[in-house]
Amino acid sequence: MSASTSAIDTVARTIWGEARNQGRIGMQAVASTIANRVNLDLHGDGRPDWWGEGFVGVCRKPWQYSCWNENDPNRARLLAVTAEDPQFAIALDVARAAVDGSLADRTNGATHYFAPHVVAPPAWAKSRMPTASIGDHVFYRVLD
Repeated sequence: MSASTSAIDTVARTIWGEARNQGRIGMQAVASTIANRVNLDLHGDGRPDWWGEGFVGVCRKPWQYSCWNENDPNRARLLAVTAEDPQFAIALDVARAAVDGSLADRTNGATHYFAPHVVAPPAWAKSRMPTASIGDHVFYRVLD
């Protein structure tokens, strides 16, 4: 599997795992957080940032996108899903756009999000203003 193919597959699985019930726009928003992390160099030093480097590294960094956590109840489904699933087919399309740089950012530069109906606001969200609210997710730009 080429690096680009691996990145598209990993981003698509992340999008599917995190936002398959959010429609294309919600999936695009989650993909934007991934792309925004990939494209940022937090300290301008060219060194890896705490949230990982590259599309695969950012998606798979432990405790960043919960669908990849070993204890996530949907992880087995995430690893087994194929393009025959209509939502995964959309996720693949969105992932291609994210990886090739053509995805429009609907989140205003967000790097993080959470679903208020699922969890209480995380500590990192409490002192920040949201950059967008799309579907069930609230988006934030967190740079520390």
